[in-house]
Amino acid sequence: MTDPAGGDAELIAASLEEPERFAALFDRHAPAIHQYVARRLGRDAADDVTAETFLTAFRIRARFDPARAGVRPWLYGIAAKQIGRHRRHEVQALKLLARTGHDPVADSWTDSADERLAAEAAARPLAGALARLSAGDRHVLLLFAWADLGYQEIAEALGIPVGTVRSRLNRARRKLCTAAGPAGAAGGPLIEARIHEGDPV
Repeated sequence: MTDPAGGDAELIAASLEEPERFAALFDRHAPAIHQYVARRLGRDAADDVTAETFLTAFRIRARFDPARAGVRPWLYGIAAKQIGRHRRHEVQALKLLARTGHDPVADSWTDSADERLAAEAAARPLAGALARLSAGDRHVLLLFAWADLGYQEIAEALGIPVGTVRSRLNRARRKLCTAAGPAGAAGGPLIEARIHEGDPV
């Protein structure tokens, strides 16, 4: 897997001798990790989980293998483990969204009141379905839909075979399609249309 950002693997290697070089990796990737964590756990937890993710990455950077995985899957894999420690909070937030239809994180990306109302209506059944997914299925689905990782990257992030990624994603899609009903819910603020399309890789 090539390093799409160019230089990330070199930064990690250089940081072994010059730890301050790791800050550039944080600057480059922390915003995307933070956004992903905020979508999963809410803004309150996102700062802490993002910080934990990069502290962990810094501590274990000597084990990073650029031949095996890109930096993005490696970071998202660490983030997934940190999110797993907050699983109860994530499920509670999804159940609240399923009951109320209100997603405060999505408000910041929804421009008009009409769009927000449509998004919240679509989110309710999908949030309930997400809450009922196993942690493994939810990790695969949301790394695909929100972090925009391909199948191989998800496999590397979670340390599972690509075939497992495919089966988990297919199972999660079926459950979400059932929850969305005949209208398909148009994705809503929780799940982008990308999950209803074919393989990205």
